Order: sequence, then structure tokens, then C-alpha cells
Amino acid sequence: MSRFNLYLYILICSPLLSLAQSKITGKVTDSKKHPLPGVNIAVKGSYDGATTTADGSFSFTTTANGEQVLSATLTGYQVLELKVNTSTDQQLNIVLKSAINALRVVTISAGSFEASDDKKGTVLKPLDIVTTAGAGADIANAIKTLPGAQQTNDREGLFVRGGTGYETQTLIDGMLVRNPFSSSLPDIPGRGRFSPFLFKGTTFSSGGYSAQYGQGLSSALILESVDLPERSSSSVGVSVIGVSAGVDNLSKDKKTSYGVEADYTNLAPYFNIFKPKQSPNLGPEIIGTSVNFRRKTSRTGMLKFYGYGNWTKMGFNKNSLEYPGYTESFKLHNNNVYTNLTYRENIGHDWHLYVGASFSSNTDNINADTLLKNYAPTLIRVQSDLSQSKLILYKNMGRFSVLRFGGEYQYAVEKSTMNGYHANYVDNYTAAFAEGDVYFTPSFVGRVGGRAEYTSVLGKMNFAPRVSLAYKVNNYSQFSIAYGDYYQKPEPQYIRFDNYLGYMKATHYIVSYQRVASDYTFRTELFYKKYNDLVKTVPSYNNNGSGYAQGIEVFWRDRKSIKNVDYWISYSYLDTKRNYLNYPFRVQPDFAANHTASVVYKHFFPKLSTNLGLTYTFATGRPYYNPNLPADKFMSEKTITYNAVGVSASYLTSIRKAFTIFVLSVSNAPGNKQVFGYHYSSDGLRREEITPNVPRFIFLGMFMNFGIDRRQDVINNL
Repeated sequence: MSRFNLYLYILICSPLLSLAQSKITGKVTDSKKHPLPGVNIAVKGSYDGATTTADGSFSFTTTANGEQVLSATLTGYQVLELKVNTSTDQQLNIVLKSAINALRVVTISAGSFEASDDKKGTVLKPLDIVTTAGAGADIANAIKTLPGAQQTNDREGLFVRGGTGYETQTLIDGMLVRNPFSSSLPDIPGRGRFSPFLFKGTTFSSGGYSAQYGQGLSSALILESVDLPERSSSSVGVSVIGVSAGVDNLSKDKKTSYGVEADYTNLAPYFNIFKPKQSPNLGPEIIGTSVNFRRKTSRTGMLKFYGYGNWTKMGFNKNSLEYPGYTESFKLHNNNVYTNLTYRENIGHDWHLYVGASFSSNTDNINADTLLKNYAPTLIRVQSDLSQSKLILYKNMGRFSVLRFGGEYQYAVEKSTMNGYHANYVDNYTAAFAEGDVYFTPSFVGRVGGRAEYTSVLGKMNFAPRVSLAYKVNNYSQFSIAYGDYYQKPEPQYIRFDNYLGYMKATHYIVSYQRVASDYTFRTELFYKKYNDLVKTVPSYNNNGSGYAQGIEVFWRDRKSIKNVDYWISYSYLDTKRNYLNYPFRVQPDFAANHTASVVYKHFFPKLSTNLGLTYTFATGRPYYNPNLPADKFMSEKTITYNAVGVSASYLTSIRKAFTIFVLSVSNAPGNKQVFGYHYSSDGLRREEITPNVPRFIFLGMFMNFGIDRRQDVINNL
């Protein structure tokens, strides 16, 4: 739960009335003197500003003194910065020029949703991620409101377009994160380890992603961390589940910064009041800490370091299904460390350099006990260590086109022990790629590339070609298509027992259309994904599995039609079947629903300094295995439909110059029954529902920030 308490709803707020010393008013037009609504006007280095109304006018007060820089930004227009003297009131007439730049030219978009601070036409931003009711400031939970992602809330991972959670890779600044989710116990999913405020950009690629990235059959979640903070700050948080504190320090020359954070979470007091289905026998307790360092080495160079550590202990007792009248116990101790060091620089003559290195270590110690006198507990220890290095060179080819090529090396050590039995292996993985974005015209672009990989534990090599094309119809609309092959090693628990397995393979075909403006987004996508060489565990380990996934997705977001309201709607239709593991033939897997939909609604009340949010998610029933049915009815029954409503409310005030937020959020507020599947006893006579450990979760917290006021972020987002 890194930074969960500190930043859960740091931006779910409305601006306070500032104590102004001067007033800035004016009007913004284009070069033809047409008024421009929706222009963001702000005093740089502060959070004072406004957004132009329908007639292009704006007005705001500022406490900044003396000569300041005023910026005006709007999608499709050149950013304008001008000096103003805020010692007195100012009346300004601003003219923005149309820009033929990366925001106006066609972009590669098939299969990808971008969430970025600096791209105003993108679908989601970090603010959206934390203000989505029911998401709990978890990046993965917010991504689940987008098309393609499944509502798999009984297991950890991001399940996308018929793929398993293992088939989605997470990267920070281009470097792989081996364990992006906290370790979990049976039927209790792990939460993402990262706060969205760590990142200035988030790209969710549900398919057809770049040749820069590999070892993910289905999807890639690509996170780009922030550079230097705008100013020094500190934060303190207190909630019903724990406490947190953090410091970000920016040097006087604004070229170096460092940050240190820590949080402590203890759910035991909460579970003493709101009784879970499984009673705790250890914790749940989490200690987390992180550190970051940023250094601007030159005008174009940036050195970044980020590292974190999590120490978790948790355990639950449950009534035994196999042995009625007895209790089963599960206990987990998890230690997780991740470090990431990257360096970027412009090395001249339109060449750019990227160098990265990372190390991660994750250890799970599990104790599973049926508490029977004659049965010893099962003791499991799993340790995964991964070292990675990467080098990429970029060459600008003209104004927009770019050539990329590079390589990476990974050294993985997997150790597993079960009651004294060891199953270990070491893997040396190398990869090289080359890829070019070629702009034939500002409206037509092609991306062509390929990736070659070799892994020593499998003793095999592959080559994966990838092609994308996009055509821009006008300044807001474009069509895109993508094709590519994607390979991935089998999961470690299978390689441990059979090193002669080969790569799994998926081939993606995608066609999409999108229309993106400053106040609304429409997107629809057709996809087909073919699986080959999936792992089978019967009659023995092999790569004879296969499958497919196909469907259509629709996304709509509107921030204009209703005043002070932002909402989006997403829908996915998925038809998928696979024959893998112990499946006797191709069937719809137990993690996939045919229909999934989400509605996210946010209402801002400026006069009350309050923000209200609501998220509704729906999914049709998922298949489950009933051992009492004939073999030809394998996975033929389905669970009830999934319905969940999350609500949130936040209020902003100030306490002794600290911006303070009071937050209340409730997941599954109506307490709807949710069944994710069933467990059966070995004789098939007894079964139990797989349901959430608590029917709803209530969060209440107070968070104080010293030195940072994100009011302008709220203004811009609305």
C-alpha cells in the first residue's frame, strides 16, 4: 500500500478562495479573433489560474508578487508564455497560434490508452486514477474501468482481453517490475504497490505494443516517473487503517531533489469492528518505505533513482471444506525490494541515449495448516531475484520520424522450497530490438519493428515482428491498425519442473477509431488474438495448448455537457476460449466474462469545497468448474453477474497553512453479493462460494500537505 494513506485522494478537492493581492482578467482568441474556451491560464510556479469560458474570457486572483510568467495552454495550439507584473491588476488580450506539432499529427494508438500530465488530449491522468471511486488510488483498479480489463477481484494481477494476469507486464521508466502487486492469499487479491503520483505518464496497452517491450503475451502497463518536483513539500496522513509521512526536497538551483516516504498499515483494528469472512490470525500489517533521487545533469540530461521496500505479514483462518469441523490456516510473510536507476541524455546530432538498470527481490514465506493432529503444516518459501540492464539509442529522422534500437539483459534467480523439496533455476535472458516511426505525411504514420529474444533456461530464441499504421482524418479523429507477434516464457512454477518447455506465443490483430478533443473522447476498437504453444500440464508438461480472444470495445468520456461534471463509460465484449493447463478442450476460462462495463461519475461543488464520486462496474458471470458434471460439461456453469457501486466524498480546508483533506470512500456501498467462483471438496459433495473477504470497505482519512497546493490541477481537470 505504498503512499496509499498519504495520497489516496490528494486531488479530490476543490480550490480554496485565495487571499489575492492582484486580479488578472482578459480574453483569449485565435489568430482569426475567434474566442477560445477551455484555455488553461496559470501563473508559473504557483497554482493560481483559471480556465477560459465560452466567450474566451477569464478572471482570477493571485498572491504572487512582482514580475511573473503567465502561461496559456490549449490542445492544438502553441503554448504561450508572457511576463506580467502582478503587483497591480492586469487586463490582457491573448492570441494563441495554431500548432502543427505532435498533438496535431497522427499518433500510434492501436491498443493503447495514455494517461499523462503533459498530453491534454489523453484519456486519463494521475488525477483521474486517484479520484475514481472504488479504485482506492490503485492504478490497476482504475485501469479496470477502461475497456479490455476484466473485473477479477479474487486474484492478483491485471487480466486483459482473455489473457491471464501473468500475461500483463508492468514497467517503470522502461524497466521491468517483477512483482508489481503485493503478495496475496487464496481468494484475497494483492493490491498494486505504486501511487499514481509517482508518475507523470501512464500508458495502458491492451495489445499491439512497441517492440521496445517483450515477455508479455497480452498487455503492458508502462509507467513514466516524474522528473523534478516544482517545490519542496512534506505530508502527513492518518486514516482508519494506518499512518504515513513523506518529504520531497528540491535544491535551491532546482536541479536536484530527493524524497523519502514511509507508511504503516494495520488492518487488525478495522477487522475487529467489521468482521471479515476469514478471521485474521496474523496482522494484516504492512510497513512500506521508499526513496527517490533526481538530478538534472544538463539542459537535456536527467538521472533518476527510485527504490522501495515492503514488509508484509498477514494470515487468516477459515472453516475447512475438505475436513468439516476443522479450521484451515494460511500465514504469509512477504519481503519485497525494488530499485530502478535510469539516465537519459541528448548526445548530439539528433541522437538520444537511454541507459537503465534495476534490481528486485521478492520472498514469500507461506505456512498452510489444516490444524489436524496427524498432519504437519505445509511450509513454502519462494524467492525471485531479477537484475536487468537496458540500453536504447534514438535518432530523430526529420521533424517527427524517429528510429529506435537497443538491447537488454536480465539475470533471474528463482528458488522454491516446499517442505524441504527444492526446485530452483537460473535464467540468462537477452533481447535486441529495432523500430522506426515513419511519418509519410503529418496525417499518415507507420511503425515497423521487430524484437529478438533468447532465454538460457529454455535454450530457445524467437523473433517477433510488429507493425502499426495510423491515419488522421482531421485534427481530432484517426484510424489505426496493428499487427504483432508476442512471446513469453511460461510461469516460473512450470519451468521449475520442466526446463524443456518452450515459449508461449500470441499474435495480435487490432483495428481502432478514436476521436479526441479537449473535453471529450470517443474510442472503439476491434481485436483478434490467437494463442499458440500455451502450457499444458496433462498428461505431462508440454506446449500443446492453444486459444483465441476476440471482441469489440467502446469508450466515451465527457467533461463538457454537464457543468462541473466529468464522467466516462466503457464497454467490452469478449469472446475467448483456451485449452491450457489441465483443460480437456477449449473453453472459456474462469477469469473471463463476456460482457464488462463501467460508469465513472464525478461531481464538483466549488461553493462547498467538496467533490463527490461514483463508480458502477458490471460483468456477466464467469465460468467455474463443477466436478459433479460430465466431462463434456467442463466449465459449463457460470457465476451470478457482478455488480459493484463505489462512492467517495472529500472536503478540503486548511489547518495552520497546511492544505488538509478529509476523505470518505466506500467500495461496493450497497453490499451487493459478489460470487467469483466455487471451491469443491475432493469428493465433490461440498462446495463454498468464493466471495470478497468483506462485502464492502469503508475508508476514512485526513491528509495534510505542507508546501504543495494542487488546486490548479483540479481546475485543469474539470
